[in-house]
Amino acid sequence: MLYRLVGYLPFWLLYALAHLGYLLLYHVARYRREVVADNLAHAFPEKNAAERKRLEKAFYLRLCQVALEVLRARTMRLEEFAARVKVTNGELVERLSEGRTRSIIVLTIHQGNWEWMLHGNTAALGISMDPVYKPLHDAAADEVMLETRNRFGSRPLAMADAARDILRRRREFRLFVMVADQSPTGDERGYWTQFFHRDARFYLGAESIAQATGFPVVFAQCRRLSTGHYEMIYREVAEPPYEKGSHAITERYIEIAEEAIRAEPESWLWSNRRWKRARPADA
Repeated sequence: MLYRLVGYLPFWLLYALAHLGYLLLYHVARYRREVVADNLAHAFPEKNAAERKRLEKAFYLRLCQVALEVLRARTMRLEEFAARVKVTNGELVERLSEGRTRSIIVLTIHQGNWEWMLHGNTAALGISMDPVYKPLHDAAADEVMLETRNRFGSRPLAMADAARDILRRRREFRLFVMVADQSPTGDERGYWTQFFHRDARFYLGAESIAQATGFPVVFAQCRRLSTGHYEMIYREVAEPPYEKGSHAITERYIEIAEEAIRAEPESWLWSNRRWKRARPADA
Protein backbone atom coordinates (compact mmCIF):
# COMPACT_ATOMS: atom_id res chain seq x y z
CA MET A 1 0.00 0.00 0.00
CA LEU A 2 1.36 3.42 -0.99
CA TYR A 3 0.36 4.91 2.39
CA ARG A 4 2.70 2.53 4.16
CA LEU A 5 5.63 2.76 1.75
CA VAL A 6 5.99 6.50 2.37
CA GLY A 7 6.78 5.71 6.01
CA TYR A 8 10.15 4.26 4.99
CA LEU A 9 11.38 7.02 2.68
CA PRO A 10 14.43 9.08 3.67
CA PHE A 11 13.54 12.70 4.36
CA TRP A 12 15.48 14.09 1.38
CA LEU A 13 13.42 11.92 -0.97
CA LEU A 14 10.23 12.72 0.94
CA TYR A 15 10.62 16.45 0.30
CA ALA A 16 11.60 15.91 -3.33
CA LEU A 17 8.34 14.01 -3.80
CA ALA A 18 6.48 16.76 -1.96
CA HIS A 19 7.73 19.31 -4.50
CA LEU A 20 6.61 17.07 -7.35
CA GLY A 21 3.28 16.65 -5.61
CA TYR A 22 2.93 20.42 -5.38
CA LEU A 23 3.49 20.82 -9.13
CA LEU A 24 0.88 18.17 -9.90
CA LEU A 25 -1.65 19.33 -7.32
CA TYR A 26 -1.42 23.03 -8.09
CA HIS A 27 -0.65 23.22 -11.82
CA VAL A 28 -2.18 20.02 -13.18
CA ALA A 29 -5.02 18.86 -10.93
CA ARG A 30 -5.71 22.44 -9.80
CA TYR A 31 -7.09 20.97 -6.56
CA ARG A 32 -9.60 23.39 -4.99
CA ARG A 33 -7.75 26.42 -6.33
CA GLU A 34 -10.96 28.45 -6.49
CA VAL A 35 -11.71 27.61 -2.85
CA VAL A 36 -8.22 28.58 -1.70
CA ALA A 37 -8.19 31.81 -3.70
CA ASP A 38 -11.61 32.82 -2.37
CA ASN A 39 -10.67 32.03 1.23
CA LEU A 40 -7.45 34.04 0.99
CA ALA A 41 -9.21 36.99 -0.66
CA HIS A 42 -11.72 37.22 2.20
CA ALA A 43 -9.17 36.60 4.94
CA PHE A 44 -6.55 39.06 3.68
CA PRO A 45 -8.27 41.90 1.82
CA GLU A 46 -5.31 44.13 2.65
CA LYS A 47 -3.00 42.02 0.44
CA ASN A 48 -2.83 42.61 -3.31
CA ALA A 49 -3.39 39.89 -5.92
CA ALA A 50 0.33 39.15 -6.36
CA GLU A 51 0.83 38.73 -2.60
CA ARG A 52 -2.12 36.37 -2.32
CA LYS A 53 -0.89 34.35 -5.30
CA ARG A 54 2.49 33.84 -3.62
CA LEU A 55 0.71 32.82 -0.44
CA GLU A 56 -1.49 30.44 -2.40
CA LYS A 57 1.50 28.66 -3.96
CA ALA A 58 3.32 28.49 -0.63
CA PHE A 59 0.22 26.88 0.90
CA TYR A 60 0.10 24.10 -1.70
CA LEU A 61 3.77 23.28 -1.21
CA ARG A 62 3.33 23.15 2.58
CA LEU A 63 0.22 21.00 2.16
CA CYS A 64 2.16 18.39 0.18
CA GLN A 65 5.07 18.45 2.60
CA VAL A 66 2.87 17.98 5.65
CA ALA A 67 0.81 15.23 3.99
CA LEU A 68 3.95 13.17 3.40
CA GLU A 69 5.36 14.03 6.83
CA VAL A 70 2.18 12.68 8.42
CA LEU A 71 2.60 9.38 6.57
CA ARG A 72 6.28 9.28 7.54
CA ALA A 73 5.31 9.61 11.21
CA ARG A 74 4.08 6.01 11.30
CA THR A 75 7.67 4.70 11.41
CA MET A 76 9.48 7.56 13.18
CA ARG A 77 11.19 6.83 16.48
CA LEU A 78 10.48 8.95 19.54
CA GLU A 79 14.03 10.33 19.27
CA GLU A 80 13.25 11.62 15.79
CA PHE A 81 10.19 13.46 17.06
CA ALA A 82 12.32 14.96 19.83
CA ALA A 83 14.83 16.23 17.25
CA ARG A 84 12.16 17.65 14.93
CA VAL A 85 9.56 19.10 17.30
CA LYS A 86 10.72 21.62 19.91
CA VAL A 87 8.25 22.25 22.75
CA THR A 88 8.48 25.61 24.48
CA ASN A 89 6.88 26.68 27.77
CA GLY A 90 5.98 23.17 28.88
CA GLU A 91 5.90 24.66 32.35
CA LEU A 92 2.41 26.00 31.52
CA VAL A 93 1.19 22.40 31.34
CA GLU A 94 2.84 21.62 34.68
CA ARG A 95 1.20 24.62 36.34
CA LEU A 96 -2.29 24.16 34.96
CA SER A 97 -2.26 20.42 35.60
CA GLU A 98 -1.26 21.12 39.21
CA GLY A 99 1.69 18.79 39.07
CA ARG A 100 0.08 16.35 36.63
CA THR A 101 -2.94 15.71 38.84
CA ARG A 102 -5.55 17.54 36.73
CA SER A 103 -6.33 16.88 33.07
CA ILE A 104 -6.02 19.60 30.43
CA ILE A 105 -7.96 20.16 27.22
CA VAL A 106 -5.56 21.08 24.42
CA LEU A 107 -7.06 22.90 21.43
CA THR A 108 -5.17 23.35 18.19
CA ILE A 109 -5.73 24.08 14.49
CA HIS A 110 -4.73 22.60 11.15
CA GLN A 111 -1.44 24.46 11.02
CA GLY A 112 2.19 23.40 10.90
CA ASN A 113 2.27 19.65 11.45
CA TRP A 114 -0.58 18.98 13.87
CA GLU A 115 0.12 15.23 13.78
CA TRP A 116 3.81 15.49 14.70
CA MET A 117 2.83 17.65 17.69
CA LEU A 118 1.15 14.63 19.23
CA HIS A 119 4.34 12.61 19.66
CA GLY A 120 6.65 15.62 19.81
CA ASN A 121 4.94 16.55 23.06
CA THR A 122 5.48 13.03 24.41
CA ALA A 123 9.16 13.16 23.49
CA ALA A 124 9.71 16.58 25.06
CA LEU A 125 7.56 16.42 28.19
CA GLY A 126 7.07 12.71 28.77
CA ILE A 127 3.29 13.20 28.60
CA SER A 128 1.27 11.36 25.97
CA MET A 129 -1.73 13.00 24.34
CA ASP A 130 -5.12 11.45 23.59
CA PRO A 131 -6.31 12.93 20.29
CA VAL A 132 -10.01 13.30 19.56
CA TYR A 133 -10.61 12.47 15.90
CA LYS A 134 -13.36 12.07 13.34
CA PRO A 135 -12.98 8.74 11.45
CA LEU A 136 -12.06 9.11 7.78
CA HIS A 137 -14.36 7.83 5.03
CA ASP A 138 -11.47 5.88 3.47
CA ALA A 139 -11.08 2.80 5.68
CA ALA A 140 -7.48 2.13 4.63
CA ALA A 141 -6.41 5.74 5.29
CA ASP A 142 -8.25 5.72 8.62
CA GLU A 143 -6.38 2.57 9.67
CA VAL A 144 -3.02 4.15 8.83
CA MET A 145 -3.88 7.30 10.78
CA LEU A 146 -4.94 5.28 13.82
CA GLU A 147 -1.66 3.35 13.69
CA THR A 148 0.21 6.64 13.52
CA ARG A 149 -1.63 8.25 16.42
CA ASN A 150 -1.81 5.16 18.62
CA ARG A 151 1.89 5.16 19.55
CA PHE A 152 4.00 6.04 22.58
CA GLY A 153 1.07 5.84 25.00
CA SER A 154 -1.42 7.97 23.05
CA ARG A 155 -5.00 6.68 22.94
CA PRO A 156 -7.09 8.16 20.11
CA LEU A 157 -10.74 8.86 20.90
CA ALA A 158 -13.44 8.87 18.22
CA MET A 159 -15.37 12.14 18.40
CA ALA A 160 -18.64 10.35 19.04
CA ASP A 161 -17.19 8.64 22.13
CA ALA A 162 -14.90 11.37 23.42
CA ALA A 163 -17.16 13.21 25.87
CA ARG A 164 -18.35 10.00 27.51
CA ASP A 165 -14.78 8.68 27.85
CA ILE A 166 -13.44 11.94 29.26
CA LEU A 167 -16.22 12.22 31.84
CA ARG A 168 -15.89 8.59 32.88
CA ARG A 169 -12.13 8.88 33.44
CA ARG A 170 -12.09 12.47 34.64
CA ARG A 171 -10.01 11.69 37.72
CA GLU A 172 -7.06 10.48 35.63
CA PHE A 173 -4.38 12.90 34.43
CA ARG A 174 -4.55 13.14 30.66
CA LEU A 175 -4.06 15.65 27.87
CA PHE A 176 -6.94 15.65 25.39
CA VAL A 177 -6.09 17.30 22.09
CA MET A 178 -8.80 18.54 19.73
CA VAL A 179 -8.25 20.11 16.31
CA ALA A 180 -11.25 22.41 16.60
CA ASP A 181 -11.07 24.79 13.63
CA GLN A 182 -13.36 22.91 11.25
CA SER A 183 -17.07 23.52 10.89
CA PRO A 184 -19.69 21.22 12.44
CA THR A 185 -21.60 19.26 9.85
CA GLY A 186 -25.30 18.57 9.51
CA ASP A 187 -27.18 18.83 12.78
CA GLU A 188 -24.06 18.87 14.97
CA ARG A 189 -24.24 21.51 17.66
CA GLY A 190 -22.29 24.64 16.81
CA TYR A 191 -21.69 28.28 17.66
CA TRP A 192 -21.83 31.06 15.07
CA THR A 193 -19.33 33.91 15.29
CA GLN A 194 -16.87 35.89 13.16
CA PHE A 195 -13.72 34.24 11.80
CA PHE A 196 -11.52 36.09 9.29
CA HIS A 197 -14.23 38.66 8.50
CA ARG A 198 -16.96 36.10 7.80
CA ASP A 199 -19.64 34.22 9.68
CA ALA A 200 -18.39 30.79 10.73
CA ARG A 201 -19.67 28.01 12.94
CA PHE A 202 -17.50 26.24 15.54
CA TYR A 203 -17.79 23.10 17.60
CA LEU A 204 -18.81 23.57 21.23
CA GLY A 205 -17.66 20.17 22.46
CA ALA A 206 -14.44 21.35 24.08
CA GLU A 207 -16.21 24.21 25.84
CA SER A 208 -18.97 21.91 27.11
CA ILE A 209 -16.46 19.37 28.41
CA ALA A 210 -14.40 22.08 30.12
CA GLN A 211 -17.48 23.46 31.87
CA ALA A 212 -18.60 19.97 32.94
CA THR A 213 -15.19 18.87 34.26
CA GLY A 214 -13.52 22.08 35.36
CA PHE A 215 -10.45 21.23 33.27
CA PRO A 216 -8.27 24.14 32.12
CA VAL A 217 -7.95 24.78 28.38
CA VAL A 218 -4.78 25.60 26.44
CA PHE A 219 -3.96 26.29 22.81
CA ALA A 220 -1.08 24.45 21.11
CA GLN A 221 0.43 26.41 18.24
CA CYS A 222 2.67 24.59 15.76
CA ARG A 223 5.11 26.93 14.04
CA ARG A 224 7.52 25.77 11.33
CA LEU A 225 11.17 26.58 12.05
CA SER A 226 12.54 25.04 8.82
CA THR A 227 11.61 22.21 6.49
CA GLY A 228 10.83 19.22 8.67
CA HIS A 229 11.33 21.07 11.96
CA TYR A 230 8.63 22.65 14.14
CA GLU A 231 8.10 24.52 17.37
CA MET A 232 5.12 23.79 19.60
CA ILE A 233 4.03 26.72 21.77
CA TYR A 234 1.44 26.46 24.54
CA ARG A 235 -0.87 29.38 25.26
CA GLU A 236 -3.47 29.59 28.00
CA VAL A 237 -7.08 29.84 26.80
CA ALA A 238 -9.13 29.56 29.99
CA GLU A 239 -8.97 28.34 33.55
CA PRO A 240 -11.89 27.48 35.88
CA PRO A 241 -14.22 28.48 37.34
CA TYR A 242 -16.29 28.92 34.19
CA GLU A 243 -19.50 30.81 33.68
CA LYS A 244 -22.26 28.46 32.56
CA GLY A 245 -23.80 29.39 29.24
CA SER A 246 -20.87 31.59 28.28
CA HIS A 247 -18.93 31.09 25.06
CA ALA A 248 -15.81 32.82 26.36
CA ILE A 249 -13.66 29.71 25.85
CA THR A 250 -14.64 29.36 22.20
CA GLU A 251 -14.22 33.08 21.51
CA ARG A 252 -10.77 33.11 23.10
CA TYR A 253 -9.78 30.03 21.11
CA ILE A 254 -10.85 31.71 17.88
CA GLU A 255 -8.94 34.88 18.78
CA ILE A 256 -5.72 32.94 19.39
CA ALA A 257 -6.29 30.80 16.29
CA GLU A 258 -6.53 33.89 14.08
CA GLU A 259 -3.35 35.30 15.61
CA ALA A 260 -1.51 32.03 14.92
CA ILE A 261 -2.75 31.85 11.33
CA ARG A 262 -1.85 35.47 10.59
CA ALA A 263 1.65 34.83 11.93
CA GLU A 264 2.15 31.94 9.47
CA PRO A 265 -0.72 31.95 6.96
CA GLU A 266 0.84 29.64 4.39
CA SER A 267 0.65 26.66 6.74
CA TRP A 268 -3.09 26.72 7.56
CA LEU A 269 -5.59 24.50 5.71
CA TRP A 270 -7.05 27.04 3.26
CA SER A 271 -8.38 24.28 0.99
CA ASN A 272 -11.07 23.48 3.56
CA ARG A 273 -14.54 24.70 2.60
CA ARG A 274 -14.75 26.42 5.97
CA TRP A 275 -17.28 29.08 5.05
CA LYS A 276 -19.58 27.19 2.67
CA ARG A 277 -22.62 27.32 4.96
CA ALA A 278 -24.58 30.53 5.37
CA ARG A 279 -25.54 31.69 8.82
CA PRO A 280 -29.26 31.11 9.51
CA ALA A 281 -31.34 34.19 10.26
CA ASP A 282 -32.11 32.96 13.77
CA ALA A 283 -28.52 32.04 14.71
